[in-house]
Amino acid sequence: MIKKRLKELVNFLNKNSPDHKINIMEVCGTHTMAISRYGLRQLIPENINLISGPGCPVCVTSINDIDRIIEIAEQYDVSLFTFGDMFRVPGTRSSLYHEKSKGRDIKLCYSPSDALDFARDNPRKKVIFIAIGFETTIPLTSVIIKRAYHEKINNFYIYNTHKLIPEALELLLMDKETNIDAFLCPGHVSVIIGSAPYGFIARDYNVPCVISGFEPLDVIESIVMITKQLTKGTIKVEIQYGQVVREEGNPTAVKSIYEVFDKSDSLWRGLGNISGSGLKLKEKYKQFDAKINFPVKEINSREPAGCRCGDVLKGIIKPIECRLFSKICNPESPVGPCMVSSEGSCAAYYKYERLKTE
Repeated sequence: MIKKRLKELVNFLNKNSPDHKINIMEVCGTHTMAISRYGLRQLIPENINLISGPGCPVCVTSINDIDRIIEIAEQYDVSLFTFGDMFRVPGTRSSLYHEKSKGRDIKLCYSPSDALDFARDNPRKKVIFIAIGFETTIPLTSVIIKRAYHEKINNFYIYNTHKLIPEALELLLMDKETNIDAFLCPGHVSVIIGSAPYGFIARDYNVPCVISGFEPLDVIESIVMITKQLTKGTIKVEIQYGQVVREEGNPTAVKSIYEVFDKSDSLWRGLGNISGSGLKLKEKYKQFDAKINFPVKEINSREPAGCRCGDVLKGIIKPIECRLFSKICNPESPVGPCMVSSEGSCAAYYKYERLKTE
């Protein structure tokens, strides 16, 4: 049944897609992985160009933040907790992986509660959790901050790198270097924020949006929905992932975020400083802010020579267009974060599409 429906949708695209080139940006790194893994580019017409966007939180974390975290590990007696993908991202002169090999107390975790539990059980240790991710994971950070506050766990801190997706999408639409005709909007983020925050994209920029699920059928169906919008001229925000995404999202989760955080500016790798795209702890919770409690000197951060992760994140180039791709930069010896992260575009192309293009 699924194969039959997929064939019908592909046939529809081949017969009914516009005759000009369409650039569709998949915002979510999980979409990028699914598109590459299942060979979806090869199923759709050549004029439908799928390009990756800034949908990988590890990839868009600024190199300055990575350098500052490493500096904290070097200067202070702390236990750092991080998710696995961040572990191997190169900074200007080191990485968390290299710092751990030198004996720094850096631990991998699967949940922010792992770091909080460790802090509670080891009151003499100063514990920092590297809080990373978009709207999907921010509620989890909010929960542990409130727990730390109510349980009076005073040796726990977060290094906050959380970012908000809609503000980044608007910056891309205003950027003269990008040429985006439509967005495949992220399913996981949209479970939290709903479809309403994307309304400005269709209303102000006349660009279609479809919130997509992650199975091959979901993605192809979403592309069909986009082509129908473009053909009919009925530009709007649609939800393909209707089994879990509602227009209003999850109001309880959103409320939890803004009980702990206020909006702030944030520096994105490749995109620069984006107004209102980040979060900062409210005054009530500033005691948990690692940036305040563990100050470091100004750092002269530098992007790796030749690395074009920034252009990949903006959809200006595809990973194979970077001269380092698969030659100098590969999963065993990554130069940039897009080759490190499990949601990175370069990692997806290397694993699933490299042989198709060489």
